[in-house]
Amino acid sequence: MMRKSLIRLLLIPLDLVVGLVILLDELVRPLYRPLIAWFASLRLVARLETAIGRLPPYGALVALAIPFAIVEPLKLLGLLFLARGAFMAGIVTTAIGHLAGFLLVERVYHAGRAQLLTIPWFARIMGWIDAIRQVVIGRIKASAAWRRAVLLGQAARERLRGWRLWFARRRA
Repeated sequence: MMRKSLIRLLLIPLDLVVGLVILLDELVRPLYRPLIAWFASLRLVARLETAIGRLPPYGALVALAIPFAIVEPLKLLGLLFLARGAFMAGIVTTAIGHLAGFLLVERVYHAGRAQLLTIPWFARIMGWIDAIRQVVIGRIKASAAWRRAVLLGQAARERLRGWRLWFARRRA
């Protein structure tokens, strides 16, 4: 019993961080989804994805590792700037790192996913990551704070819908 309580206590920071990341992702997704769709529709990107899709498993892993090795340190550099008080440089660097991750790493992973998952250790790690993510998301979605946030979001959408109707009637 004591061990379970200790584990739950130690998982609180993880829940908070993952919850914040999920919340930010949900808020920002409408902004970056059209950009990703546009980027994916470029002829050069489509050709690269086709080429990555034809690579052997470890070739797809190298193709994924190259942009990942550039993007992840960029995000850490942004955090370092923020920690040192260079807020504008930190925000811009972190934003560029995330944007590059969305555009490059995600597209490469999407293109080579089938090959990557044939690598046993890679598939196992991705399974663990997905399982952990599902557990944390499940705990967050079961919380009272999440339920309140969902209700608040629904109320905000209803209010926005009402304002749109009001403005539309005024124009007509």
